[in-house]
Amino acid sequence: MTPRTKREIVFLSTFPPRACGIATYTTDLMTAISNQFLQTYSQVPIPIENDDERLSYDFVSDHVLNVSDDDSFGILLTYLNRSDKIDLVFVQHEFGLFRGQNERFHEWLTQIEKQVIVTFHTVLPCPEEKLFKEVNAIAEACAKLVVMTYHSAHILTSDYQINPDKVIVIQHGTHLTPATDKNEIRERFDLKGRKVLSTFGLLGPGKSIETTLEALPKIIEKAPEVIFLILGVTHPTLFQSEGERYRLVLEELVDTYGIAENVRFVNHFLSTEDLLSYLLVTDIYLFTSNDPLQAVSGTFSYALSSGCPIVSTPIPHVCEVLKEDMGIIIDFNAPLQLASAVNQILDDTIRLDSIRHINIQKTVATSWPNAAIAHMELFEDLIGGGRKVVYSLPPVNLDHVLRMTTDIGMVQFADISSPDLESGYALDDNARALIAILHHYKSYQAYEDLALIQTYLYFIARCMQEDGTFLNYMDKQGRFTEQNGQENLEDANGRAIWALGELLGMAPLLPEAFTKIAGDLMERASVNFLRYYSTRSMAFIMKGLSCVADRSYHAQLDILAARLAAMFGHESGDGWHWYEPYLTYGNSCIPEAMLCAYEVTGKPEYKVIAYKSFEFLLSQVMADDGIHVVTNKGWAHRGKPRNDSKGGEQPIDVAYTIIALDRFYRIDHDDRYREMLVTSFEWFLGRNHIRQHIYNPVTGGCFDGLEEKVVNINQGAESTLSYLMARLIMDGYIQKKKTPENFCINPLNINY
Repeated sequence: MTPRTKREIVFLSTFPPRACGIATYTTDLMTAISNQFLQTYSQVPIPIENDDERLSYDFVSDHVLNVSDDDSFGILLTYLNRSDKIDLVFVQHEFGLFRGQNERFHEWLTQIEKQVIVTFHTVLPCPEEKLFKEVNAIAEACAKLVVMTYHSAHILTSDYQINPDKVIVIQHGTHLTPATDKNEIRERFDLKGRKVLSTFGLLGPGKSIETTLEALPKIIEKAPEVIFLILGVTHPTLFQSEGERYRLVLEELVDTYGIAENVRFVNHFLSTEDLLSYLLVTDIYLFTSNDPLQAVSGTFSYALSSGCPIVSTPIPHVCEVLKEDMGIIIDFNAPLQLASAVNQILDDTIRLDSIRHINIQKTVATSWPNAAIAHMELFEDLIGGGRKVVYSLPPVNLDHVLRMTTDIGMVQFADISSPDLESGYALDDNARALIAILHHYKSYQAYEDLALIQTYLYFIARCMQEDGTFLNYMDKQGRFTEQNGQENLEDANGRAIWALGELLGMAPLLPEAFTKIAGDLMERASVNFLRYYSTRSMAFIMKGLSCVADRSYHAQLDILAARLAAMFGHESGDGWHWYEPYLTYGNSCIPEAMLCAYEVTGKPEYKVIAYKSFEFLLSQVMADDGIHVVTNKGWAHRGKPRNDSKGGEQPIDVAYTIIALDRFYRIDHDDRYREMLVTSFEWFLGRNHIRQHIYNPVTGGCFDGLEEKVVNINQGAESTLSYLMARLIMDGYIQKKKTPENFCINPLNINY
């Protein structure tokens, strides 16, 4: 029998259109797992229902659990136990979901003959005997219990005396912040010129909205332009029992305080896109829950990950996460404290900007792609059987490249995902951009690419000087800066020649005007080819010259290769097979350049050196769990112990390794290179030492680096282009499949 490559997981939960936080949470989690691990897991949604609420779903499910019908438990149990496809049952648990059927649920859970995981969305401290027994019965029936805060984990292990080995913390997933024009959002929502306070969720007395309404007059005194947005509909359970009574109470308070011009009720479901848009233009988010036992809040998590400064009451989730540099914690039902806290932050523009950056940085680890990775590792511990997990390949996305490109060229740096125009432009980045977009055009024949190719080519042309060398740095106006005279520009010159060579190598695909410009630039630059002695500059030039069909430059390529060969012979020995006495950055391009020289000249000694040096490099950076490139926190030196400090890993080093592995694989089809190439690319998708995404699938950008415990959330040109070059190579290695089983629910109306 052929072993199944996928594991099937049943998700037992509520689902949209049911309006509740668990439905939102489960949908987001399943979508994230599907996006990330489509070839690894099949996901089967099974809704929890009751006689009062039978719903129509955006997916087909042959089974439901109707908690009002005792027979429904037995029918579902038979299906779960008889199926030879199901590997795991994953239950999203809230006590209120089972409405007097808690004992039946516990009995049912013990009868499941599959691995079971339960996520507790509520964990109550100091339980009475009945609750203590209920929670322990659930724990006994499960392989693992998931909670979303360490506070909840502590309650389970101390108050309920549950074995700590059974409890795992996976924080509530959050949405990555989209790159959006905030001015456009303000105009669309009629918020121009307003300072925005907001709260969202399913409306009910537990939100204690009246605390904010009572505080507003004192806030308005200092900021008359403030507006408080109350986003969301009334909780459906509350609506069934008393209609819009609570909302009417709030509207009366608005009239009483005379603040109608400063309060807006947005009384409808919000799509994910609209919710995130509101949060992006929120100056301060207000979380005023009056329930000190509320274990976790999705609304708080979403606001935090959108960068909102937060003023909040002290529920356990908030106390665990919200530090002094992220917002202010106030007491329950304390309008004067709320007004004071809001006024402190709202008056301080520098503090507002600082908090926004800090909150996004601190919560990127909880993004849904990272939550999917955390759940994958949990699943694999229970049902993986030691197999290698297959990461899904994200679609190619040029959004961030376009965002970072102006009429001059591609901007160097970004403030998170916004181009930092003050950083100006660099030849380095525009050469990389030209290479990346040339390969995108070669693969996709996208007409729009030609405008980008022209922009980057013209930038390189502007950087060329009369002596055939290139300057590297321009300011935001396109003027060369003093930095050009303060740094060695050989590597930048080498990258420019590499890019020109790539363009000339694709001449049959491109307008003749482009190839003429590139040919003229290459000819003018050629007088300097042999004047560069930087190891990487020589390697870049060799890569570029190897692309040119015209053999007029092959003699110079041969001379450069001979230099590198001599360096290799001089430095190698005693287990060190390299061109220098140290490994620094961009290492893979050097053995790759030697392989290029072999392909052009046919000289076997270049091939020998290429393979010997590349195998040595791979022995330093590849491990069983993935790639760990030489970091900028400590280069590797011959004769000295390897610096194993974590952090300082750059996307460009991973990309260069992938580019080199691709060339070596194409030469001799050694499957080791193919496997290492795929594994190395998965570094961008979370196969790294902190198990987090480096690629941002929402913006199309790539985070600037992997540190010891965090990613650098800025998404500059170098990292974004490095990812793009690597991603384009992957098209040749990952089989594209149509997968009808992909779990997908329409974007949910988010209301907690």
